[in-house]
Amino acid sequence: MMEQVPVTRLKRELKYQGTILKIYEDTVEVRGHQAHWDFIHHNGAAAVVAVTKEGKLLMVRQYRNALDRYTLEIPAGALDYPEEPKLDCAHRELEEETGFKTDKEKMEFLIRVNTTVAFCDEVIDIFVARDLELSCQHLDEDETIEVEEWSVEDLEQMIYKGEITDGKTIAAIMAYARKYHV
Repeated sequence: MMEQVPVTRLKRELKYQGTILKIYEDTVEVRGHQAHWDFIHHNGAAAVVAVTKEGKLLMVRQYRNALDRYTLEIPAGALDYPEEPKLDCAHRELEEETGFKTDKEKMEFLIRVNTTVAFCDEVIDIFVARDLELSCQHLDEDETIEVEEWSVEDLEQMIYKGEITDGKTIAAIMAYARKYHV
């Protein structure tokens, strides 16, 4: 096992505050040398593996500005406030993005994902939702989301072909497949 070198944060300075992010510059000391590291704070998020009665997964196709393209992902969203329970967020995002709902008590925790450990503290809790009932999509004004049903096997193949690249979606599908489709 590798020896862990002590790292001391000397200063954290807020450089930018946006709608969902705070960007900082940290000054740290490592092995007697000072370094400047970027740090992004995110309040957290929740996501859902939504399983239909037929065993298909509900996926959302939406435009992602950072990639300048549409992506296929599991339904997910940021917490409305830092202390919001992740289960409440997942339950809300399921209905908002897919137009389906289920009882919150029927949702099961699957995994927790740190999305970008090198420079961001975002944590996404991912839940499994079954016994879905048709409801109504409640999209934000700036969202355009198409809902699609996919088999787990087809989604795994899309991951291996590089057609699905979103980290939370890959982690969720692979964990779900391993736990329920072995």
